Amino acid sequence: MYWIAFGDIHESIGVLGSIPGLDGAEAVIITGDITNRGSRQSAARVIDAVAALNPRILAQPGNMDTDTVQAVLRERDMDIHLRVRELAPGLGLMGVGLSTPTPFDTPGEVSEATLAGWLDQTYAAAGSFDRLIVAVHEPPLGSRVDMLGDGEHVGSPGVRAFIERVQPDLVLTGHIHESRAVDRIGASTVINPGMLAGGGYVRIDFSGGALSAELMSV
Repeated sequence: MYWIAFGDIHESIGVLGSIPGLDGAEAVIITGDITNRGSRQSAARVIDAVAALNPRILAQPGNMDTDTVQAVLRERDMDIHLRVRELAPGLGLMGVGLSTPTPFDTPGEVSEATLAGWLDQTYAAAGSFDRLIVAVHEPPLGSRVDMLGDGEHVGSPGVRAFIERVQPDLVLTGHIHESRAVDRIGASTVINPGMLAGGGYVRIDFSGGALSAELMSV
């Protein structure tokens, strides 16, 4: 079985139909930034476009998403922000959306302490899985997935500390569009597929208890 993951949609849905296997995936995992400070209508437009190809959606808000966007996800029972879902026997997914403060005063910003606390609280509710995927919109500090174009690292120290301590099998992140990359932090694979409009996505495979993930592009 397999899942397709991406984020940083920002209401740009033109490449959805070009993602191989999207319709056959067990679910589509959206890591945040569904809209641009979006309304209920803009959130529904994006979600409906994904659902037309695969109605099995698990999603969380990013820093560019409003409370209204998250309300739409909750109403449709696809929200993973501060929640844990069982994807398959032995395989769990936990989500933490939004981001720490940015220079752009976006609607979904929280303090570093809040973000770090959310990770710990959500993980505490995860129970015991043989394999764990963490979807966190903000990337870990000091990695290949949190770099601006000038090389500055702008990720979260709390996210990095959480990954170093917990060592989830896979971390799906985003937020920094120009930092599409794969990295390793200890035993954890960390992937930022960049903006969906750029064609980046992640394919996650799970078979015989083995979990693998690949950064791909259309």
